[in-house]
Amino acid sequence: MRGLDVGCGTGRLTFWLAARARQVVGLDREPAAIKEARRLAEQAQVGNVDFIEADAEREEYHRFAPDIVTAHLCASDAIIERAARALRSGRCLGMVAFHVDQWKETGKVSRFAYDEARMERSLKAQGLVPEALEVEREVKRFASVEEGLAAAVGLEDAWRADGRWFRYIAFLEGGGRTLTRAHLIVRARKS
Repeated sequence: MRGLDVGCGTGRLTFWLAARARQVVGLDREPAAIKEARRLAEQAQVGNVDFIEADAEREEYHRFAPDIVTAHLCASDAIIERAARALRSGRCLGMVAFHVDQWKETGKVSRFAYDEARMERSLKAQGLVPEALEVEREVKRFASVEEGLAAAVGLEDAWRADGRWFRYIAFLEGGGRTLTRAHLIVRARKS
C-alpha cells in the first residue's frame, strides 16, 4: 500500500501509516513542519517516508499513486477533489475534519468545518462512497467565567486575530459555561 498524508504537520499520522505501508508521502505547506518531520524520520530511521513542502489544496496527488489518502484536521473540498482524482476504484480516503460545532461558543464556524450532509455531498460529488461519517464531540462545562477563559487560553491569539475571542468572552459573560470540541470522522471509498 502507498499512503498520502495531506496536511501532515510534523508527521504523527504519516509515521503511523509508515508502519503499515510500503511507502508514505506527507504533504504540508509549512516549511518548519516539514523540516521537523524529516528530522524525526531520520532520527527514527524510518526509510519509507518522504515529506514534501506543498499546498495540499493546490498540489495534484496523481504523482504519488496513493492507495489511501489521509488528512487530519486538514479538510476542504479541494482536498477531497484531489484525493478522488488520484485514487483508483476501491481505494480509500480517511479524514478527520472540524465539525461545524467546533468552538460553536465563539459564534463563528471555520471555513474548514463540515456537517454530515455537506461532507456527504462533497464526497459523492467526487465519486467517493461514504462508508463512515461519525461525529466525535466533547463539551467541557465550567462553573465560572475564569474557568472558561482558562480552558481557551491556548486559543486566545488565534481567536483574537479572527474576532472569536471577543465573541467567546461575550458568551461567557452572558452566562455561557461550555466549550465544544467536535470532529467529523470520515471514511470513503472511490467507486
